[in-house]
Parts: sequence; C-alpha cells; structure tokens
Amino acid sequence: MSSAVAEPQLEAEFEAIVGHKDRIEPRDWMPEAYRKTLIRQVAQHAHSEIIGMQPEGNWIGRAPSLRRKAILLAKVQDEAGHGLYLYSAAETLGTSRNELTELLIAGKQKYSSIFNYPTLSYTDVGTIGWLVDGAAICNQVPLCRTSFGPYGRAMIRICKEESFHQRQGFELLMTMMRGTQEQRDMVQESVNRFWWPALMMFGPPDDASPNTEQSMAWGIKTHTNDELRQKFVDMSVPQAEALGVTFPDPELKWNAERGHYDFGTPDWDEFWDVVKGNGPCNAQRLAHRKRAWDEGAWVREAALAFAAKESKENHA
Repeated sequence: MSSAVAEPQLEAEFEAIVGHKDRIEPRDWMPEAYRKTLIRQVAQHAHSEIIGMQPEGNWIGRAPSLRRKAILLAKVQDEAGHGLYLYSAAETLGTSRNELTELLIAGKQKYSSIFNYPTLSYTDVGTIGWLVDGAAICNQVPLCRTSFGPYGRAMIRICKEESFHQRQGFELLMTMMRGTQEQRDMVQESVNRFWWPALMMFGPPDDASPNTEQSMAWGIKTHTNDELRQKFVDMSVPQAEALGVTFPDPELKWNAERGHYDFGTPDWDEFWDVVKGNGPCNAQRLAHRKRAWDEGAWVREAALAFAAKESKENHA
C-alpha cells in the first residue's frame, strides 16, 4: 500500500484515538501539524520553567532567613527539573533541547509573558508563588489529560510540585500580613503589580487566540483560555479575602446569575507588546539565558566526550 493510500487510514486511526480521549505516543503516526503544535507548546512551557528561575533566583542571596533561603532554593531547583522533564517530552517529537534553546535565544520561540516583569522586593517571591503558580496550576492540571502521552505524564509530577509552590507563596504572604503595617502594605503593592499580568498568563481572549480551536479539537488542550482565566479568578478571590488583600479591579464582583465573578479586561495592548519582546525585562531575561548557555558549552561538550568514551570502552 502506498503512503498516499495509507495516510487517510492513519489519520482516521489518529482521530479515533483522540476522539476516545486516549493517548498518542511518540511512535504513533500523527499529523505533522499536530507534531509542530506540540513542539511549540511544550517548548514554550519548558522555556518558561527555565526563564522563570531568574526573577526568583534574584532573591536567593537576599532571603531574610536561612529557612526562607532553603525554601526558595528548593523551589528554583524544582523549576529546573520541570524544564528538563518538558524538554525530554519535546525530544520524543524529534527535536533536541539544544535546537529548542537556540530557537529561544534567537527570538524564534516564546516563554510565558509573566516572567518579563521584575521582582522589586522579596514580597514578590510570595506573590509569584500564590498568583503566578496558582495560575499555572489552573492551566496545567488539565494538561495531565492532554492527548500526547509524554507531555501528560510529565505534567502529573509538575502539577504536584507547583501546588506545593503555591502553598509556600501563600504562607509567606500570610506571615507578612500578620506583621507590621509596612509589611502589609508591601504585600498589597506586590499583588497590585502582579494581578493583571497573572490574568494574561492564560493567553489572549478566545476570539483572538489563533491556536486554541485546533488544539481543543486534537485534545492537546481541554479548556479555552477564557474558561481557565475565569476559573483562576473564582479560585483567587476567596484566597485574597482570607489573606486580607484586594485585587486592583473595580469591576470585580460576584455575579449570582452566572455563578462566577465578573472582572475587568486586562490590557491586551500591553500583553502583545510584552509578547513581541518589549516588556520590562525581555532583553535582560534572554541575555541572561544566552550567557548561561554560552558559558555552559564546555560542560555539554565534556559530557558528550565522556559518554562517547564510556560507550567505546564498553564495546571494546
């Protein structure tokens, strides 16, 4: 049977697997567009984990106590591990982490817009844990059931650790809210800065999202951007009340008829400007990533040389 004849049958089998909400595995046939969409999404997720180490890593040496330093070190280490899980998942699609990193550094791949905002005080470590990791959990828990097997399995462990990070952040902010008025003011100021960028983490509105519809059809995504954003708002408001802070949105209020909170519209012009590389820290984040990549070249070369030597000796 020629490939031209076989492909429709393979596509039908692929659609049947996706339709039954089963898993596509690396050796299974998949449409090229599905493969490319997954590489783009998984790579963006991996890059976000690695770039996301920078804003919090900035405060490791200035943490207020040994306990807080140990907590932050553990969290940043977790993020590195998440990036490695995700790069490994992307490699099963036929692309290397070297290639993906080079595309990122060249500006041809993206990472989450939230990491282009600065961390101006140690309080931001707690706010990132609470809001940013909270948004990540809303976005990522459904990915545990994504249609591509390696991605879904990687997400199970990642989500467990992100949940712990979110609780760590909330605990830090709660400790500060029990402190002085200056500390409480610092928490509120930090929340004011991160609230809208956190809402933007879910991506553009559904009617402006070019990839959502197809990703939903393929089972890569199971919820739209706006559905996830609404879930995050509904989850966050009671937590803010328990914490004793408010969100900087005059339109935020409970809608009994909908059974959800109404909320204002993020500044999408700002979002697209950040995505295009014009955010407060875009240049800084990529320059740091490039420097780390360049300075680590000798380590990668040494590891490859050692692996080649071991392989040669084992087959001698």
